Amino acid sequence: MSPTSPKAFPVSWDQFHRDCRALAWRLAAAGPFEAIVCITRGGLVPAAIVARELDVRLIESVCIASYHDYKNQGELRVLKDIAPAIKALGDGTGKGVLVIDDLTDTGKTAKIVRDMLPNAHFAAVYAKPAGRPLIDTFVTEVSQDTWIYFPWDMGLAYQAPIREGSAG
Repeated sequence: MSPTSPKAFPVSWDQFHRDCRALAWRLAAAGPFEAIVCITRGGLVPAAIVARELDVRLIESVCIASYHDYKNQGELRVLKDIAPAIKALGDGTGKGVLVIDDLTDTGKTAKIVRDMLPNAHFAAVYAKPAGRPLIDTFVTEVSQDTWIYFPWDMGLAYQAPIREGSAG
């Protein structure tokens, strides 16, 4: 899926914040969590919001590069592993650890992290059908062929009135 997809799902900062808080509400019953591991870069913002809402102070990141351009999802590479102290939680299985990402798309990234922390609780703000089986909690499901425009990828731009645009 690419940014030229006719199925666009633009998300404002306000909407993303509301969705992250809704995710925190759902996660409150699944905890408590000793630590959060955010999958960067997309998981950074939701992890900060959820950490505040659930009062989790121990936050770690795992850095996995997947989208090398907007047209093709390239080979996944772990750029930064999870700290050994976090991996040791839950008898080395991740029990009590919350893993957060902005989106589960194909599920390939979640699978890599799930192999690292098999008993962690996986959450994403948004889920697509292919990735949904690999996570435990999410807020909104979108179709596989939908492109989500996150607020950090957007800028303000002038929009021509419909009458002046291509609607005619």
